[in-house]
Amino acid sequence: MTTMKIKNLPVRYLIVLLTFICTSVCYIERVGFSIAYTVAADAAGVSQSTKGTILSTFYYGYAFSQVPGGYFAQKIGGRKVLLLSFLLWSSTCALLPLDPNRTLILVTARLLVGVAQGFIFPSIHTVLAQWVPPHERSRSVSLTTSGMYLGAALGMLFLPSLVKFKGPQSVFIAEAFLGFVWSMIWFRYASDPKASASGAGESLLPVNKKLDRKVSDRNVETGVERNGVKKTGVGIPWGKIMTSLPVWAIVVNNFTFHYALYVLMNWLPTYFELGLKLSLHEMGSSKMLPYLNMFVFSNIGGVVADYLITRRIMSVTRTRKFLNTVGFLVASFALVVIPSFRTSAGAVFCSSVALGFLALGRAGFAVNHMDIAPRYAGIVMGVSNTAGTLAGIVGVDLTGKLLEAAKASDLDLSSPESWRAVFFIPGLLCVFSSVIFVLFSTGERIFD
Repeated sequence: MTTMKIKNLPVRYLIVLLTFICTSVCYIERVGFSIAYTVAADAAGVSQSTKGTILSTFYYGYAFSQVPGGYFAQKIGGRKVLLLSFLLWSSTCALLPLDPNRTLILVTARLLVGVAQGFIFPSIHTVLAQWVPPHERSRSVSLTTSGMYLGAALGMLFLPSLVKFKGPQSVFIAEAFLGFVWSMIWFRYASDPKASASGAGESLLPVNKKLDRKVSDRNVETGVERNGVKKTGVGIPWGKIMTSLPVWAIVVNNFTFHYALYVLMNWLPTYFELGLKLSLHEMGSSKMLPYLNMFVFSNIGGVVADYLITRRIMSVTRTRKFLNTVGFLVASFALVVIPSFRTSAGAVFCSSVALGFLALGRAGFAVNHMDIAPRYAGIVMGVSNTAGTLAGIVGVDLTGKLLEAAKASDLDLSSPESWRAVFFIPGLLCVFSSVIFVLFSTGERIFD
C-alpha cells in the first residue's frame, strides 16, 4: 500500500519530500555532533577555544566542496552527487570514535563530513531547478530547507537523552543509521527528469526581455532547449556569476543567515549549560522550540511568497525584498536582546524569534538563486553557500575566542556581559545585509 501511494505521488512532490527528509537528517547530524562533543569535551576539561576550533572544523570541509558540488551536480546530475555525498558522511559517522583527546582523528573526520555535506545543497538546488516550476519554487525550496530546522529541533529534543542514557558515541551510530536508510530510499525512488519540468508556469514570472531574446538566440545556436535542458555542452558563465551584484546580494545575506544560525546551533547548548546554568536534558521539549519555530516560519515564508507572486499582489523582486527585510530586521532585534533574559523561557523565546524570522527571510534571498539563474541554480547556490560556510568558520571559532577573552577578563560565563558580543555581531550583520539586499537584488532572470 505504501509503495503504491509513493508511486502515485507526482514525481516533483516526491523529490521535494525526499529532499526535505534529506536536509532534516543532515541537521540531526550537525546538532548531534555539537551535543555529543560538548558533553564529552566538557567531561574531559577541554577549553572553550579548543571546542570552538573543533566545532568549526566541519565548515572548512563544507566550504571547500560548495562550488565543486555545484559543478559536479551540473555535469553528472544532482541525484547521483546527492547519493554519493550521503553515503560518504554516513560512513564517516559510523566509523568515528568520539574521544576529545584524539584531536587529529576528530579534525579529519569532521573535515570529511564537511566535504561530503558540502555537495548536498548545491545538488538539491540543481535537482529542484529541474523538477519544480517557477510558481511552486518558494514553497518547495522553503519546505526543503525547513527540513534543516525540523532536524535540528528533533536533534535537540531526543539526542541529549540518548547521550545521557547511552553515551555520546551512540549519537554517531544513530546518525549513520538514518543516513544509510535515506540513501536506500533515494536510490529506490529518485529519478532524473526526462525533460526539464521547471519551464511550466514561466509566464507567471517577470523576465528581462532583452536578456530573454539573447538567451533564446544563443540556445538556438548552441543546441540548448528553451526549458533549460542541455543538448550540447555550454560553458558555465563564471565571469557573469562572480561579477553580478544580485548574486553578491544573495552571497552577503547567505553569509549573515548562516553566521547567526551556526553560532546559535553550535553554542546554544553551551549558553544554556554555562550561561544560564541549565541542563539540556532537564529542559525537556523547550530546547527544541527555536528550531521548530524555524521550521514553521520557513514554510510560512514560502507560502506567503508564492501567494503574493501568483496573485500578482507584488512582483517577484518586491516579494523577495519584503520578506528578506522583515525577517532579518526582526531577527536582529531578537539576537541583540538575548543576553538580557536570564531565564530559560526568555532565552528560548528570543532565540526562537531570531531563528524563526531568519527562516522567514529565506523566502527572500534563498529562493532568489532560481529566480536569477534557473539553469545554474546549483552553481550560484555553491557560490553563496561557500560564503555561508565561511560564516560558520568565522562565527563558531570567533565565539569560542570571545568567551575565552571574557574569562581572561575575569568575567564568569554565567554573566550576560560575557555573551553580549556573541549575539550583537550577528544582529548587526542582519541590518547590514538586509540593506544590501534591498539595494541590489532582483527577482528577474538576469542570465542563463
